[in-house]
Amino acid sequence: MDITIVQALLIGLWTALSYGGMLLGIYTNRALFLAFGVGVILGDIPTALTVGAISELAFMGFGVGAGGTVPPNPIGPGIIGTLLAITSTNVTPETALSLSIPFAVAIQFLQTFVYTLASGTPTMANNALKERNFTKYKLSINVTITLFIITGFLIGFIGAYSMDLLSSLVDLVPEALLTGLNVAGGMLPAIGFAMILSVMIDKKLIPFAILGYVLAAFFELPVMGIALLAAVFAIKAYNEYSEKKHLVTAEGEDVYDEEDWI
Repeated sequence: MDITIVQALLIGLWTALSYGGMLLGIYTNRALFLAFGVGVILGDIPTALTVGAISELAFMGFGVGAGGTVPPNPIGPGIIGTLLAITSTNVTPETALSLSIPFAVAIQFLQTFVYTLASGTPTMANNALKERNFTKYKLSINVTITLFIITGFLIGFIGAYSMDLLSSLVDLVPEALLTGLNVAGGMLPAIGFAMILSVMIDKKLIPFAILGYVLAAFFELPVMGIALLAAVFAIKAYNEYSEKKHLVTAEGEDVYDEEDWI
């Protein structure tokens, strides 16, 4: 599939708005959201959503910066990975996720560089307020988001416009290596989910984690079914906790004063 200059510009604008929106706290810089926009622009929403969903599972864990580490950027799979999956016939969503990880790491380095460029803006804004120069103040506080928008546009536009070259390079990759990348891409969501569990898991929750695995692996229950069943357990536990919390002993102490683990 060939990407036109208009589509490349639209993808650049989509990336710019999503990347800049991250600073507003509206979570637009998520793989699923980014991939959906690319799918709409290129006219292949199912493939885009598949890449976005797989990437979200992986980035559930990658998004946790353990020990001060900086995780890869979701623009990698959300934009570059989706472009690869849609434009290359021999690239599956799993393979696209694997191929996009180096881009995700590089984009995160670029983001750190942008933050470094804008590191002096708080001082500039404070000085502008002291001078009562409100025009300079407004410019200072908007420098960071402006740099993010410009950077996002360049990433999206260059990525889309050079996709023919990237697709040609992918075609040169041996079939055996693509198969390996496909397997690795299928494992990344499991690794990401395992990273989340390693942080959140508690001995009280282990039975529920095992139950969820059994329902998915052996009974092949859909994710929505497992989620609804989990909601039943959560509501039941919450109701029991609420009832016990209001029971008072003869001495006036709570019968149940453990921390709510829901």
